[in-house]
Amino acid sequence: MKILLLLGLVVLSECLVKVPLRKGESLRSRLRRQGLLGDYLNKHPYNPASKYFPTLAQASGEPLQNYMDIEYFGTISIGSPPQEFTVIFDTGSANLWVPSVYCSSPACNNHHKFNPQQSSTFQATNTPVSIQYGTGSMTGVLGYDTVQVGNIAVSSQIFGLSQSEPGSFLYYSPFDGILGLAFPGLASSGATPVFDNMWSQSLIPQDLFSVYLSSDGQSGSFVLFGGTDTSYYSGNLNWIPLTAESYWQITVDSVSINGQVIACSGSCQAIVDTGTSLIAGPPTPIANIQYYIGASQNSNGQYVINCNSISNMPTIVFTINGVQFPLPASAYVRQNQQGCTSGFQSMSLPTSSGDLWILGDVFIREYFVVFDRANNYVGMAPIA
Repeated sequence: MKILLLLGLVVLSECLVKVPLRKGESLRSRLRRQGLLGDYLNKHPYNPASKYFPTLAQASGEPLQNYMDIEYFGTISIGSPPQEFTVIFDTGSANLWVPSVYCSSPACNNHHKFNPQQSSTFQATNTPVSIQYGTGSMTGVLGYDTVQVGNIAVSSQIFGLSQSEPGSFLYYSPFDGILGLAFPGLASSGATPVFDNMWSQSLIPQDLFSVYLSSDGQSGSFVLFGGTDTSYYSGNLNWIPLTAESYWQITVDSVSINGQVIACSGSCQAIVDTGTSLIAGPPTPIANIQYYIGASQNSNGQYVINCNSISNMPTIVFTINGVQFPLPASAYVRQNQQGCTSGFQSMSLPTSSGDLWILGDVFIREYFVVFDRANNYVGMAPIA
């Protein structure tokens, strides 16, 4: 279960040749290393009028809409001709699914529905799929079709067509479905994630993607498939090894204020999750953090903060792989017309490696994050 809060193949001559890309390697270098550059140039002669050397695949950005600093979603299309849907790009799950005409739940009726009969490239299956999130669920059936994400067209992509979306959360959500970016092992019904197909179909130059989330409701958020953008962060990326290949799971050394450890003493496991709005953790350490930042629980169970106190509130430091990642009060206090609330939430997510913490959007907004599948690392650097 995950929480969702409201929140290569190179074509040469007549054959297909799988040519792996090494980290940081250009496509031109890749072809030269494999002895294929001459063949490619014969088939695709260089145009002197062109500024850039032609490539077989380029990094592609998917713009994300910032919905009140709560959720970030972008538009994809499925089918031929394309049918458009807004989806959460979620590193905490691994399935792609959208509402379908097979669904009569109020949540489906309030969103765009995929109609297989209107797509000439759709392939049906009888395989069921069921996904449970922290604040919603869906059941449905799997199918295959072309999925367009940014400038990338993924052929024969397996995805879920919802038949039931119970409850009120998905009814009121401003997005239609979810596109999971976690590892295949986390996917329900063994469905291959979209990103895995992007790489296996040689649609991107590097086996990684990166994320920038804007603050204060501003535009400009994106997922960049197959590359990074140095203009969005300062300094160097700090590479953090993964401790599991399901979620994007890492080790947090400690959580501290002014050098005093207040949570995660002796380290803890955390996942970097674009599909969760807040920072979540086990009840006891989260309660400790709420105490130290002066948050008190109101009658609705929310942890509220005096908005006038923000300038005097402490910076919370997450030490990860020996590097400090500070989180100022301006980042972890959520402000709206109703007042100010804490960006930390208590939640139990038990796994074989203990209760997981979730570094959600509250954390990610402060850091440009690279999700590196080739080397099983997460890279982080302060936003520029």
